[in-house]
Amino acid sequence: MAQRGIQMDQEKLRCSICLDLLKDPVTIACGHNYCMNCIKSHWDEEDQKQIHSCPQCRHTFMPRPALVKNTMLGDLVEELKKTGLQAAPADHCYAGPEDVACDVCTGRKLKAVKSCLQCLVSYCEQHLQPHYESPAFEKHKLVGPSKKLQENICTRHNKVIEIFCRTDQQCICYLCSMDEHKGHDTISAAAERTERQKELGVSRQNIQQRIQNREKDVKALQQEVEAINHSADKAVRDSEKIFTDLIRLIKKSRSDVKQHIRSQQQTKVNQVKELQEKLQQEITDLRRKDTELEKLSHTEDHTQFLQSYPSLSHLTDSKDSSRINIRPVQHFEDVTAAVSEARDKLQDFVSDVWTEISLTKTEVDVLLAQPQPKTRAEFLQYSRQITLDPNTAGRWLELSEGNRRATVRLSSFLMLVFDSRCQVLSRESLTGRCYWEVEWNGGTVSVAVTSAHRRRPVCDTGFGNNDTSWAVYCLSDSYKFRHNSISTPISGPQSSRVGVYLDHPAGILSFYSISDTMTLLHRVQTTFTQPLCAGLGVYGFDCSAELCDLK
Repeated sequence: MAQRGIQMDQEKLRCSICLDLLKDPVTIACGHNYCMNCIKSHWDEEDQKQIHSCPQCRHTFMPRPALVKNTMLGDLVEELKKTGLQAAPADHCYAGPEDVACDVCTGRKLKAVKSCLQCLVSYCEQHLQPHYESPAFEKHKLVGPSKKLQENICTRHNKVIEIFCRTDQQCICYLCSMDEHKGHDTISAAAERTERQKELGVSRQNIQQRIQNREKDVKALQQEVEAINHSADKAVRDSEKIFTDLIRLIKKSRSDVKQHIRSQQQTKVNQVKELQEKLQQEITDLRRKDTELEKLSHTEDHTQFLQSYPSLSHLTDSKDSSRINIRPVQHFEDVTAAVSEARDKLQDFVSDVWTEISLTKTEVDVLLAQPQPKTRAEFLQYSRQITLDPNTAGRWLELSEGNRRATVRLSSFLMLVFDSRCQVLSRESLTGRCYWEVEWNGGTVSVAVTSAHRRRPVCDTGFGNNDTSWAVYCLSDSYKFRHNSISTPISGPQSSRVGVYLDHPAGILSFYSISDTMTLLHRVQTTFTQPLCAGLGVYGFDCSAELCDLK
């Protein structure tokens, strides 16, 4: 009891700033005690405010008080040091919010050093000693401190969970194995963990192999960056030499070519570095996954292992699973050749030089091609919320459902087949990858994609009647594709829903018949030079088309 009282006094003689025994203690006017250097440093930081406060009670002082050593406190501290009695546990020995606390300690609890799977109790070093000294605890299983001990108790029978049911893939107690799991394929948790441990090892090998492959890819990409930079620098130097002979005639063209090369260089380098960063992130994710699996492999608690294993063992396939394949290419040599040719043509062809150079684009052959979606679920990942633009709607159309549904007005009895006055464009411009679906009924409907620059208050031509619009016309018993005024019959299962997939960068436009299955009706492979718009055409009485909500 005396020792406990001295420990209590010792706690009172600790500085609240440094948390150590007071050194040169001083008492300020509010009655709180500090080390002289600690309170000086604290007030030095408050000098700019010209108001000094107590760190504990926030009482303020003006002006800054003079500090005098409290001799009595100083003597008491020295006496405590001379007693040689064991100091109270340091703060870092007590359990914090993130620590596992000893279940036996009373008052302020110490950190637990072990948890017992039989007792389902966590112990500090002192209270753990009986487990080491008493034969009664010889068979108890001690593991690292765990906050999840209660998860080892069956909520139905209040027994320790130590059996794994392979039939239902869950951990159970021995009473469960004789009750609702009777007749199931059961095994001890320890034995099942051994089997899963083997699977874990295989998963780690796969991860490590993928890490090695991606590290090689990253290195190859870095070499490609250097090659691009070297080629670009050389092209700039060569172009500069050529244009020296043509300064008077093509000074402006020289600047334009230089800017073009640098722009292409930056674009390609950015593309390569973007993929490089993506692969580096994949390596980081794989390392983190490997670390989690390694940590799990050392878990002594079988139940915790089996409950955590399914979520950690699954290894998601990389979308870019193919290896980087870099083949020798020319980056900017063709630009140099074009400039050399222009030098020979002189002034008569100066106006054509820039056109030729601006159309010269060297592709980055090292980038992984983005895989195209194959299933409807994959297409839906690119779904876009599209609405119709009333400003582009023909005067024979009526929009509803939040400008997502187009219907022919009943008074439009003079309507012509495929009349542009029955068409409407989307409000949104489409770039990148987009997917949307159209539900239609009655008459004939056109589902189209057209260049955004052709936007008009009323579409000036039917969809598919120029080289910048592509349309599938859905008839009662067939389909046909129309582009640049040429119609092509297409086959496919009749459906009241049509899906449209656009990959603008890749120049891919696909139309699908949507029912229980997804069937390709027609695919276009071209080059899109401008943003696009979705289009709907509705031709016939009691006919409508609606953009589907896919969210």
